[in-house]
Amino acid sequence: MAVKSKILIIGGTGYIGKYVVEASAKAGHPTFALVGENTISDPERAANLESFKSLGVGFLYADLHDHQRLVDAIKQVDTVISTVGGDLVAHQVKIIAAIKEAGNIKRFLPSEFGSDVDRLHGVVEPASSLYRSKAEIRRAVEAEGIPYTYLVCNVFAGYLNYFLNPFGGSVSASPPRDKIVILGDGNPKVFFSVEENVAAYTIKAADDPRTLNKIVYLRSPANRLSCNEIVSLWERKIGQTLEKIYLPEKEVLEKIREASMSSKSILSLLYALSVKGQMANFEIDASFGVEATELYPDVKCTALDEYLDQFVSE
Repeated sequence: MAVKSKILIIGGTGYIGKYVVEASAKAGHPTFALVGENTISDPERAANLESFKSLGVGFLYADLHDHQRLVDAIKQVDTVISTVGGDLVAHQVKIIAAIKEAGNIKRFLPSEFGSDVDRLHGVVEPASSLYRSKAEIRRAVEAEGIPYTYLVCNVFAGYLNYFLNPFGGSVSASPPRDKIVILGDGNPKVFFSVEENVAAYTIKAADDPRTLNKIVYLRSPANRLSCNEIVSLWERKIGQTLEKIYLPEKEVLEKIREASMSSKSILSLLYALSVKGQMANFEIDASFGVEATELYPDVKCTALDEYLDQFVSE
């Protein structure tokens, strides 16, 4: 039986990170979470660490701003997976520098978990800054000759309500049952991925020779849907017809300009995906990418149809 690679997850107590840590441990990998002082002092993140302990996850104490301790942590593993978000995306240059100095890492998966940043066009701020940061991290990884895999899962299923309720949605909320605002004409296709599936595919891809220096796309055919199709699916499930308000592109851009900074981030992302159709508008070429559900048919990929069932009785 092949020895499982030792995996370090940076950002493991964050939104997608906790799923990746759990998937790694359950897959039998010696799994470690990088722990910094800010992690310990945050009650929610500290609670995640307690749950990791029950899975046998080890802790390596360092942060992105302590180069030597980060190098020392990285030297203890084979694979590094970053799941950091927000402003920390740009700080992954510090992970790259530490990996380069450590010299032992067989694979690095920088924080992606969204759209393919090399194939986005016409994106507006502030989403464009985030995508630009991710693209710059890709170029830095490649320039240093670090073996990599980029995991593009497109949209987390947990963010579905933002698509269905762009001006009042939240991650935890149930989809609306009265009216819905649809950005643009609602026809561009989007790929959704359930978080547990994303984590499972990430761990599968982390040391697979077929994914070396490739982009791994999670594009389940069952989850390739437009906003209009999702609304129709939801209407069938709840037995109701929603009032649909279509917001033209010009008005969407005006809403982005007028929105608070937190809302700007969500709306500018939705604009790129829902209005401009920047997610499903290209084919995967074998020269740069592979598709996760085809590589790993043993992983049960949850369909969005099934995912919506949890909200029907609420």
